[in-house]
Amino acid sequence: MGIIIKSPEEIGIMRQGGRILASILKRLSEEVRPGVRTRELDEIGVQEMKKYDVKSPFKGYRGYPANICVSIQDELVHGIPGERVINKGEVVTLDAGVIYRGFMVDAAVTVAAGEITAEARSLVEATREALEAGIKAARSGARLGDVSSAIQVYAESRGLGVVREYSGHGVGRELHEDPQIPNFGVAGRGPVLRRGMTLALEPMLTAGDWRTRVLDNMWTVVTQDGSLCAHFEHTIAIGDNEAEVLTSLG
Repeated sequence: MGIIIKSPEEIGIMRQGGRILASILKRLSEEVRPGVRTRELDEIGVQEMKKYDVKSPFKGYRGYPANICVSIQDELVHGIPGERVINKGEVVTLDAGVIYRGFMVDAAVTVAAGEITAEARSLVEATREALEAGIKAARSGARLGDVSSAIQVYAESRGLGVVREYSGHGVGRELHEDPQIPNFGVAGRGPVLRRGMTLALEPMLTAGDWRTRVLDNMWTVVTQDGSLCAHFEHTIAIGDNEAEVLTSLG
């Protein structure tokens, strides 16, 4: 599958879907608190999607059993909602997507359940800022390596591990389209970015080593050394001078 260029009309649809997803993630973030079971967040996600008349692209994707991903502490991605109770002081990553008028958008945010440690606050802040660095590097005429490098350079300047096994991706008609967008790389290399590309950038950073492993449920990814991790994601559209963040309330 080649890289797909979206028309202004198609980007407009994704922009509307992105605002819906941003609203859903905002509501979910407000519900993250000690004592909440992760399945309750999935149930709220379903209610919100019904309210906006959208569906989750995650449910059933390669057999995934839930509508959103809820990953806690050393869980990097693909945490399956269930009976686990969120504890005070934990960091929780909410990863969700919606299908709106045939197009998909994807986003993630890491939030705190109550007061968290200084190390955790620093990790969450730096991961969000690494995403911002990647977005700033994404413009027409730049190369994909410029985006990957910007994320890596910022993350490593904060002393964080940059996960290698999982990456960002194109998104639109499908949940995962070309190109793959690693969170590490060399500036000046890779495909040239063009106006109309829609990409999901998603830095995944750790407070320790970057290596990961998959749990026995065959979905949930955790850090190999048990270190804390964080994950932020936005769907963006490449423009001439700067990227537009589609999964933003703004």
